[in-house]
Amino acid sequence: MARINLLPWRETLRKKRQRDFGIYALAAVLFMGAAAGGVHFYVEGMIDSQVKRNQYLKKEIAAMDRKIKEIEELEKTKAKLLARMNVIQTLQISRPEVVHLMDELVLTIPEGLFLTQLNQKGSKLALSGRAQSNARVSAYMRNIDDSKWIGNPGLQVISNKSKTGTGMSHFTLNAKQTSPIAKVEKPKKKKKKRKKKKKR
Repeated sequence: MARINLLPWRETLRKKRQRDFGIYALAAVLFMGAAAGGVHFYVEGMIDSQVKRNQYLKKEIAAMDRKIKEIEELEKTKAKLLARMNVIQTLQISRPEVVHLMDELVLTIPEGLFLTQLNQKGSKLALSGRAQSNARVSAYMRNIDDSKWIGNPGLQVISNKSKTGTGMSHFTLNAKQTSPIAKVEKPKKKKKKRKKKKKR
């Protein structure tokens, strides 16, 4: 005998499906929320880690900047010390040259001529003085040219004694402080004697 289901099974099935759908939807929402939360915390962790790295790098960069400044200060101090050492060495080397220069200035001055002013800038000399005649100035320039410690005389200004009102010629000339260069004699090559061939 056939059984007839008189219960509202369609309504029950529909409610069951709705309940299942709600459960699945809630599970999906919870899963998406958990995934989003996990991603959020992961990204936050990466950001915190990067921030810490950046802070560490900033500290290291600041420390390196301080070291670079210290090195620059040391380099400046080193450069100043080297400059002072060079000046001291130059003065030590030029000390005897100054003595020779003063001696040569006295020895090269001919009679009838005297100096009124001497200026030196490096090795360049500017000499001003009075002379009884232009010939005395020419003789003075020849003496400078023959000197071992002064050379390259060049006349800049000369005023005739008739125009100076002092009865003497006024002159200004330039010269250069020099040092004698020791000439090294090259050894002479011995000539090879050619052997005479004996006649047979």
